[in-house]
This record gives sequence, structure tokens and C-alpha cells, in this order.
Amino acid sequence: MLDSSRKRYRSFKSDKTGTTAGDAGTSGDTSVGRKSRKHYLRGYIRWLWPYRWRIFGVLGLALISAGLAMVLPLVTRYIIDDVLGDSSHTAAERMGRLWTVCGAMLLLLVASQGLDTFRSYLMAVLNAKVIFRLRRKLFERFLRLPLNELHDLKSGGIVSRLSQDTDKVKGMVQMAVITPGAAIIRVILTIVALVFISWQMALLASAMIPPIVLINLMWIRKVRPIYRAMADSRSEIDGRVTETFSGIRVVRAFRRERKEERDYAIAHHTVIRQDLLAQKLQLVVTGGWGLLIPATSLAVVGFGGYLVLEGRGTIGDIVAFQMFAFMLLMPVSQIVNSLNATQQALAAMERVFEIMERQPEKPDAPGARDVDAAIKELRFDSVGFEYVENIPVLSDISLTVPAGSMVALVGPSGGGKTTFVDLVARFYDPTRGAVLINGVDLRNFKLESYRHRLAIVTQEVFLFDGSVAENIAYGCRDATMEGIDDAARRANAYEFIHSLPEGFDTLIGERGIKLSGGQRQRLSIARAVLADPEILILDEATSNLDTESEQLIQASVQQLVATRTTFVIAHRLSTITHADIIVVLRQGQLEQVGSHTDLMATAGLYREMIDRQQNLFTEPTAAVDWE
Repeated sequence: MLDSSRKRYRSFKSDKTGTTAGDAGTSGDTSVGRKSRKHYLRGYIRWLWPYRWRIFGVLGLALISAGLAMVLPLVTRYIIDDVLGDSSHTAAERMGRLWTVCGAMLLLLVASQGLDTFRSYLMAVLNAKVIFRLRRKLFERFLRLPLNELHDLKSGGIVSRLSQDTDKVKGMVQMAVITPGAAIIRVILTIVALVFISWQMALLASAMIPPIVLINLMWIRKVRPIYRAMADSRSEIDGRVTETFSGIRVVRAFRRERKEERDYAIAHHTVIRQDLLAQKLQLVVTGGWGLLIPATSLAVVGFGGYLVLEGRGTIGDIVAFQMFAFMLLMPVSQIVNSLNATQQALAAMERVFEIMERQPEKPDAPGARDVDAAIKELRFDSVGFEYVENIPVLSDISLTVPAGSMVALVGPSGGGKTTFVDLVARFYDPTRGAVLINGVDLRNFKLESYRHRLAIVTQEVFLFDGSVAENIAYGCRDATMEGIDDAARRANAYEFIHSLPEGFDTLIGERGIKLSGGQRQRLSIARAVLADPEILILDEATSNLDTESEQLIQASVQQLVATRTTFVIAHRLSTITHADIIVVLRQGQLEQVGSHTDLMATAGLYREMIDRQQNLFTEPTAAVDWE
């Protein structure tokens, strides 16, 4: 396991840092990456633009706070030189002046701390507003991405972007804007104060800053790609974990627990190595600052003592200068640390805004309109479709379906049946040709308007973790309890629902795990009944029912499809002999079209399929490749 993770780590280190044992390469931060980073940063700035006045307000408070902080060293200098060191006044007079100045400073410090607390609260409110809007918009974009892109991202990649990545982006306003902005203000004011006390010591302190900043910037260029790779790795791990527990029955059935444990450990061990590499690079920077601060303090004391001995300075100057030097180094340190921390946020930001900039699924064309009040005809006009370029899944499909017709799709596995109904549902658009409603290309209608007229009952039923009533009403926003009750009766689900502990209020668990396969299927049918669609797609809607339940529900299904344009993917051909149109697909081609009677009267694929299924139980060794 460790060897495997070590190999992955070495490959990663070579790719991201450009270094391996005995080999020095270039940094993994290429010009393409820099261009991409600038592009996403511009997008982030545009995202923050509506909050610009809030940000300016926070920076304004930071300016006031920085100005107040400048007073303490100057007052300390005054106390040492002009109060304690003033021998022309009595001890009692000097004591009175000391307590007066200290009292005034205490009030100033309380005001300064209150101002900082208020600024922090405003920053927390700003972060909350930004992250809520970002997470909401990101979720909306995920909901509307094309299906193939969602499949590529996997559920783990989606969840990690919505949670971990957006949480890291949340701090970018603070790390990349507020902290550096406030620190720059403090640096400028501090340098002005240092020059006021002694320009020689100001020059000495300032000269030590550029080298350490340059070192920081060099290390940052190496750290950022590491954080991006870590985010990608964690996304892959999350995706694999989700996949593993979704298929836990298969994992256990094939005794793959140890393999999954090993893969999980290797993946996490690789991420740990990546994180340690980033920590090692940052420790170099931290060590530099740990050396710089005491070295600067020593230089100030030494040079300040020299000025005092030469009669060109006072003890108060040295103390005030040390305080100012610390106040100079701290904001510079904050700037560098914020740049280091920003690298993690930048890596997360790239992953978030890369999704935000993707085009949603089939955006409505300019001038798109609502679907006609009545759907009179659906027509495939020379339709072709390819998931991968030059590999056709459907070729030259032409078919006219009058409203109210039942169309059964049959044929060998891989023939294109699912793709056919996906085009009807407009999950995809044709690569060639067009799907027409009342003679108008589907792409000229608003997608939401069209989908409102559609319902789907799939063979692999998907139910949500909620109550029975919530799942039935999922496709009908304004559903009443009476309508839910009626839909359950028509789908033959009423009796089993009332046998549940809490009836319609029973929680069914993730994916309806607390129900049997047949019960889940009947809820799916009830959901379609309540949606009352004009176009209905059934993917063998009764396949998971026992014989008794199937017989009871067939009449309900017939009632459901009676007045609707229905597309049925048929696995058991005996269930679709009454269909108005039977479409036989083989290898993406329209092999035969007609009624059951017409097709049985003609020698061809359909009649062969019927004969094979009728002989299935008397010829158990016969090769059957139909779905």
C-alpha cells in the first residue's frame, strides 16, 4: 500500500513541483495556468462587485483602526522621554501626567478594540452573504448542466465543490482583499511614523523586508498547484466513497471489502503526502519570518543604542521604534500569510468558477416560446445522434406520432431505445435532423415549458429521502392531499401505503430503501399519475412487480396512457401487443414500424423476438439478447 502511494506521490511531485531525486525541472505553474488563474480572478472580482461598498466600508474601518494603532508607540515615547525623563517637574506632577496619559490611552484602546470587533462582525456578515449566493448559484448550475458533464464530475466531485471548495472560497474576501488591504494601510502609516522618528532606522528596518517577501512569492508559485491537486484528489476520493456505498450490496456480494479498504487507504495516503509537501514548503517561509523578527529587533536596539550614545536619539526613540518595527513586520507577515492561505482558496475558486462558467443544459434559444396549448403531433425528422463524434447511436430516424398514440420501442440491447426516449425528453438534442412538436423544432420551445408537459417512469426507480406523500407530489408543486390520495389509488399503491406505520407520512429512506422494489415502482407510477402529463415515457413500468400486482396495475397503466402520447420501452413483448405503433430498433436503425398485427404478418425481427420469448421456457439454452 505504502509503495503504491509513494509511487503516486513521486509522480505528483515531479508533475507539480518539477523536481525529482537528482532531477530539477521547471515549476508546474505554467503560463497557461497563470492565464487561467487571472481569468478566474477576474470572474471572482465580478462576483464581488455587488458587495463593493461593503468591502470599502470594512477597509475604511481598517484605516481608522490603523490610525489609532499608530498612537500607542508615540505615546510610549512621550511617557519615557517627556514624563519619566523630565526632571524639571516633581514626582507627584509626573505621576499625575502619567496616569492622565495612561487613562486616555486606555479609552483609546477600548475604542480601537470595539472598532475591530465591529469590523470583524461586518466581515462575517459579508462572508455569509457571499458564500450563500455562491453556493446557491453553484447548485443551480449543477442542476442545469448537461447530463454527460454531470456523469463526468460524479456525485463526489459535485458534493466536494458545494461543500469543501465553497467553504475555502468563503475566506477569499478576507484573505485576498481585506487582510492585505488593511495590512498595506498599516505598513504605509508605520513607515511614515518610522521616518518621523529616525529615517536611518526606518531605512534599516525596511531593507530587511524585500528579501523575505521575494522568497515567499517564489514558494507560493510552487504551493498553489499542490493545493489544486489535493482538491482534485479529495474530490476523486469522495466520488469513490459515494459510489462504494451506493453499491454496497455488490461490494459485499463479491467480497471486495478489502480491495475497497486498500484503494481508500492508498488514495488518502497520497493526499497526506501531498499535504506534507505543502506544509514543508510553508515551514520554510515561517522559519524565515521567525528569524527576521528577532533579527530586526536586535538591529534596532543596536543601531538605536549607537544613536543614543552619539547624542542623536533617546531611549524613548528606541522603544517607540521597536514597537513601530514590530507593527511594520506584522502587517507584512499578514500579507505574506494571507497570500499563502489564499493559494488554497484560489485552488478551490478555480474548481468552483470552472463549473460556474460551463454552459447550462440546452439554454433556451433567442425568441424561444412556450409549447402550444395542445400537442397534436410529435415527429422525428431524419434524426441522428452521437454521444461520441463519428460513432452514431441513432441514424436517420423518421417517425410521426399522432397525439394520444402509444409507441412501443423494442429491439436488441444497444439498439438505441433509451437514446430515443432521451431525445423525446430532450435530455439530449439530435446531432442531425430535428424532433418536432406540431411541426416546430423542440429547440425553439422553452425547455421548462416543454418538460412541464412530460413525465417519466423508469425501470430503475429513484425516490428521495422523504415521506411517501412528498415523493408522490414531487412532480406537482401544488398537489393537494386529495390528489395524492387519488394518484395512489390509481397506481394500486393505496393499500400498501396505509399498511405502513405512518401511512403517507412514512419516511422511506434514501432511494426508498425501506420499500420493496414493487412498492417503489408503484410510487413512481403514482408520481406520474399526479403530474398529469401530455407526453409519458414508460421504461417497463411494471417490471419490478409480482404477477398479482402487475395484473392489478396494468388496468391503471392503461387508464393512464389512454389519453396521452406514450412511449414505452418494452422488455416483455406481451405487454405491448396493443400499442398503436411498434418501433423495432437495431443498431440505431429503424428496422420495422407498425402494429402488432402488421408486424406479425411479416417475416422480420419483431416476429423472431416474439417467437424467442414464447419458446424461452421450453428452450432454456436459447441465446436471448433482448432487453
